[in-house]
Amino acid sequence: MTSRLSRAILLAALVISAPSIASAQGDPRNAAPKQKPPEAPAKLPKVGGDKSKNLDFLFGALKAAPDEVSARHVEARIWAAWLQTPSDTVALLMTRSKAALDAHQTEIALKLLDAVIKLRPDYVEAWNRRATLYYLQNDYARSLSDIQQVLVREPRHFGALAGLGMIMQDLGEDKRALEAFRRALEVDPYLEKVPELVKTLSEKVEGRDI
Repeated sequence: MTSRLSRAILLAALVISAPSIASAQGDPRNAAPKQKPPEAPAKLPKVGGDKSKNLDFLFGALKAAPDEVSARHVEARIWAAWLQTPSDTVALLMTRSKAALDAHQTEIALKLLDAVIKLRPDYVEAWNRRATLYYLQNDYARSLSDIQQVLVREPRHFGALAGLGMIMQDLGEDKRALEAFRRALEVDPYLEKVPELVKTLSEKVEGRDI
């Protein structure tokens, strides 16, 4: 139980603690704040121009980051790019969804995300947020379905990859969990706690080096 709770907290930190459209996010359950990764800057730089080219550049910078502090700043830029939307309606619904989540009104938050996805099915972050909420409700089937939608649209989504690893680990699929965590680290080598999970699972799945 303790292990699963710590992974749930980590997933919430990875996905829901990303900056909101207007400001930096917080942990929706206010759980174990000492385990949260550093907050993204409250004022995020704008990501203009060609979004695809900007993301390619940022992911290259993330992989090459010399230290954790540098990596956190690049992560914040990536979250900002993912959260951008040309739709004022989507922005409003996402803001209201976060407010509902902060108020522990999970069902309302889910309905708002449903509306975003229906309106803009290409908006990756709505799928990602909903996947996280389903995970926190232990609804693995729906969470996995939404994670698949995220990764089809953005295979480098380190939050979704980490979430996939956690679900696989909860289901006892350690080999698949290890694969997902390794994919996440290929994208972002500084993901919070994921290197430790890879080390533990590597020893469990592949055995210790002699």
